[in-house]
Amino acid sequence: MVDQDDVKDLIDRARRWLAEDPDPDTRAELAALLDAEDTEALRDRFSGLLRFGTAGLRGELGAGPSRMNRAVVIRAAAGLAAFLREHGKGDGLVVVGYDARHKSADFARDTAAVLTGAGLRAAVLPRPLPTPVLAFALGHLGAVAGVEVTASHNPPRDNGYKVYLGFGYPEPGEGAGAQIVAPADAEIAAGIEAVEALAEVPRAEEGWTVLGEEVLEAYVERAVSVLAPGSPRTARIVHTALHGVGTETVAAAFARAGFPAPVPVAEQAAPDPDFPTVAFPNPEEPGAMDLAFATARAHPGTDLIVANDPDADRCAVAVPDASAETGWRMLTGDEVGALLATHLLRRGERGVFAESIVSGTLLGTLARAAGVPHAETLTGFKWISRVPGLRYGYEEALGYCVDPEGVRDKDGITAALLVTEFASVLKEEGRTLSDALDELARAHGVHATSQLSARVADLSLIPAAMDRLRQSPPPRLAGLSVTAADDLALPEDGLPPTDGLRYTLSDGTAEGVRGRVVVRPSGTEPKLKCYLEIVLPAGLPVPQARERAAALLAELRRDVGAAAGV
Repeated sequence: MVDQDDVKDLIDRARRWLAEDPDPDTRAELAALLDAEDTEALRDRFSGLLRFGTAGLRGELGAGPSRMNRAVVIRAAAGLAAFLREHGKGDGLVVVGYDARHKSADFARDTAAVLTGAGLRAAVLPRPLPTPVLAFALGHLGAVAGVEVTASHNPPRDNGYKVYLGFGYPEPGEGAGAQIVAPADAEIAAGIEAVEALAEVPRAEEGWTVLGEEVLEAYVERAVSVLAPGSPRTARIVHTALHGVGTETVAAAFARAGFPAPVPVAEQAAPDPDFPTVAFPNPEEPGAMDLAFATARAHPGTDLIVANDPDADRCAVAVPDASAETGWRMLTGDEVGALLATHLLRRGERGVFAESIVSGTLLGTLARAAGVPHAETLTGFKWISRVPGLRYGYEEALGYCVDPEGVRDKDGITAALLVTEFASVLKEEGRTLSDALDELARAHGVHATSQLSARVADLSLIPAAMDRLRQSPPPRLAGLSVTAADDLALPEDGLPPTDGLRYTLSDGTAEGVRGRVVVRPSGTEPKLKCYLEIVLPAGLPVPQARERAAALLAELRRDVGAAAGV
């Protein structure tokens, strides 16, 4: 039975929202739903305020408080302004960047208007540019905060809002230039919730700065500095921006560095918020790289394929492989992470080499062998970038921080430069990135990683799966004993508690097969993510060891899926 009072309250809330919505597109959407008396759609849009957390905001575009829209963004900017005033930064500079998604430019302009109206100084990047340019501009311009309007690799219907702080918080000197973490997220969220009506949020009509090309020039100059002076620059790449904003900046950086000009995937080179050639604009998704493989086949002599996600903060790499149907093999994020670490260590770089707990264990092995410190953090660069003394950080989801002093975040453009430099060095030696991976396997054993990712329509399935695994942890997976089952929601190893589970696997021998599984809900998508690793000891012939590891991974994927009920 329909509760008429509940329906009346819902319609009243929708009408109040409509009365102050500044966007004609979402006003028309909401008015149409009200005219049609579509209470189900209204309830979906008014089920609560889009949650502001350590990832900022991210969600589907549309009308209402549970969607990404101008009214929600204006409130978010007001919450950020209140936070900055409270911490004595009320007259500071805030840099605002944006990608090429639907409404990104509008959200950036609204943010600048609110910040200016609150007495802060706002500076907006000159056009849609990669997220790393915003992260760089924060320190380059001495800003107290930065905002990037992007949904990264999410579907076309989504957008998002990432916040960086230019000062140390929650402790002085901690994480300056990095994305926010608790308790900043909760404090900004409180400022958002304190906004009762948009009319009470001052918005300037003008007064903010639109930055010129010099900020991009400075970023490119800094990006090229990750390369070793006089290093070979001969490797040839095919590059795809996956309809995002990376093409121009990658081309400029490679030209400045002296590499051969990247061959763009023409169909995906220009920004397009509808991402027409891919189901999901993520290099990891099936089919996303098909056009890149075709372009590489059409250009004999290509040494590697480099792909960025739409905001160019991630970097994917593919290498020639005659045994693959396409002629190319995508490297995993862990393989690229190990290659970049190997290259930096070969160059004599020192400092802390860090990774997230869901990334492979090979980095720790490499760091110990080289005598450099190694650290593990929670998932996300908001944590990796805060590691004291960080020299290099990565996570398996194609994120790499190779210049933490310049960009305290993942950066798909500097990663592309560095992996192409390593490919060039190996090319001069008559070797390839695949050869380098074989050498790592011979020295340290085969470390094979994979992922089981279950996308759900019903979000309740995710906590149900986590509860099932907590209540009934599996005793064996892929024929290996579960020797430890760690609940990451409990404080452990100095890490903040998080909703996750970690299983350590072993065949029971000191030098035998090892494994590891980490299960967690995605922080940005409706997914349950299971990170899988099998490690075979050094000394085995590499091709046979890889085959065995692949078979064990397939078995592990099946067993973990069954245990989680996905």
